[in-house]
Amino acid sequence: MASNGVGRSDIGRRRMSNEDAFILDNDVGLYVVADGMGGHAAGEVASQEAVETVLGMVKSGYAAVQAFESEGPTQDTVRGVQRLLESAVQAATYMVFAIAENDPEQKGMGTTLSALLAMRDHAVIAQVGDSRIYLVREGAVYQLTEDHTLVAWQVKQGIISEAEAALSPHKNVITRAVGSRDYVQVDTQTIEIADGDRFLLCSDGLHGYLKESEIVPMLTLGPDMAVTKLIDLANSRGGRDNITAVVVEIG
Repeated sequence: MASNGVGRSDIGRRRMSNEDAFILDNDVGLYVVADGMGGHAAGEVASQEAVETVLGMVKSGYAAVQAFESEGPTQDTVRGVQRLLESAVQAATYMVFAIAENDPEQKGMGTTLSALLAMRDHAVIAQVGDSRIYLVREGAVYQLTEDHTLVAWQVKQGIISEAEAALSPHKNVITRAVGSRDYVQVDTQTIEIADGDRFLLCSDGLHGYLKESEIVPMLTLGPDMAVTKLIDLANSRGGRDNITAVVVEIG
C-alpha cells in the first residue's frame, strides 16, 4: 500500500519564530513532526536537526524495511523495523545534544519527536514528548501516542483528574525530550494499516485547540484541505503556539 502525506507548519499568532519542524518522504513512507524548545533560536535548530537526522538514518538502514516487506511480520522483522526507528531517534538525540554541548547559547535545547514509518500493510510509530499521532479508521479516531508530560503522568497515577489536568499550570512540562541528554527512552509500536486509514501527526500548538470529535470530519477532506483547515482552526482559537500538521492517507 502506498502512503501520501501533506504537511505544513505555521508560526501561529503569538510567537516571534517557529520552533516546529516536520519532514515527509512519501517514497520512504516516513513522516516526522518535532516541536523544539530552547532560547536563542535553539528550538529551531533542535527540531530541524532532529527530523533531518531521523530521515537520514531511516534511509541508511532501509534494508530492515525491505526485509519486513519481503518476509512479512515475523518476530525478527518487527524487531528490526522498530529498532531502526528507535535508533534513528537516538541518533537525533545524540546529534542535538552534541550541538548544544558545543555552543553555550544552545545548551539545554531539545525537541519533541513523533514519527510514523508506513510500510506495505504495517506502520511503526516512535514517540518522545507531547507531539501526537492520531489514526482515523472507519469513522473513529484513536490517539496512538502517549504524552510524555508531567500532567499526563499525574493523571495516569491518579494524582489529578483529567479536568484538573486541563487547568494545571504544569501542563507544558515535558518529561522526555530529544537532545536534552545524550540518550532518551523512545516509545515504539508496530500496528497494522489498511486502505483508507488516515493519520494526523501534530505539535501541541494544534492538538491543544483540537477536540478529538473534530479530527474525523477534518481528515475526510483529504490531506491538502485537512492540513489547511486544521491550521486555520488553531489560529482562529488563539494560535498561541507554533502549529504543525502532517496528514497521511493510506491506499
